[in-house]
Amino acid sequence: MMSDRTIAVLSGKGGTGKTFISVNLACAAAPATYIDCDAEEPNGHLFFQPAIKTREAVNVPVPRVDPAKCIECRQCVDFCAYHALAWTGRELLVFDEMCHGCGGCVMLCPAQALRETERAIGRVQTGEARGVQVLSGFLNPGEATGVPVIKQLLNTGHPGGRVIIDCPPGSSCMVSESIQDADYCVLVAEPTRFGAHNLAMVHELARLYNKPCGVVLNKALPGDDPSRQYCQAHGLPILAEIAFEAQLGKLTSNGMIAVKEDPRYRALFERLLERIDQEACHAAVGHS
Repeated sequence: MMSDRTIAVLSGKGGTGKTFISVNLACAAAPATYIDCDAEEPNGHLFFQPAIKTREAVNVPVPRVDPAKCIECRQCVDFCAYHALAWTGRELLVFDEMCHGCGGCVMLCPAQALRETERAIGRVQTGEARGVQVLSGFLNPGEATGVPVIKQLLNTGHPGGRVIIDCPPGSSCMVSESIQDADYCVLVAEPTRFGAHNLAMVHELARLYNKPCGVVLNKALPGDDPSRQYCQAHGLPILAEIAFEAQLGKLTSNGMIAVKEDPRYRALFERLLERIDQEACHAAVGHS
């Protein structure tokens, strides 16, 4: 069993049901920890409605210039790949929202005219909801990247047990950060050509990081399914197929957690957890 391991849930686009899968897996696995790394649009907490325990700001370093020390060499401007610094001909400007906080400009400055200060770009929130520890990251609107929020979120302590990571959609650097320590990746896909295309993207990411993975086919319908065909062609295990059902859509749209409301869905997600356990253990044996 993998009761103390980490499952990352990914999808190649938004709207496939990634958060639906993550929330219900966490509830079926309770006691467990749910970590919402979709910092641009975190919504897992809307289902859990946790009792909030802590809120902590996420800060990043940004440069500040001392005009009296600046020798107008513009090395910092040339260095910054994100164009967060600009020389006007009279002064050095810093655009905080474009800065990624790498600190390179401060180290590079020959006159030590730059120093670092901290700027809040978001927050990390922890709470508890009926046996599930709920950790959520929130990125402030307009910020360049949520990676610092995700890093702080994943370094936040939790009591152990199974961990479910609700990753951002797509295959960006934020997703890469979210799966760094995952033991197993669950890829969520829709039964369309577009769904299969996006499944291929996250599958490639999982392979890049050498993560064992399987697929949940969500909103499954009778007939041809390009996502199922992709799994068969690439030897990807199909962990579960969740049918497109009006009742399930109604529960989710009303902010309810299916495994708490209907024993059929609890049984479905308990079977899904068992299948993930089997696949993860098999993968671990294969790598040993």
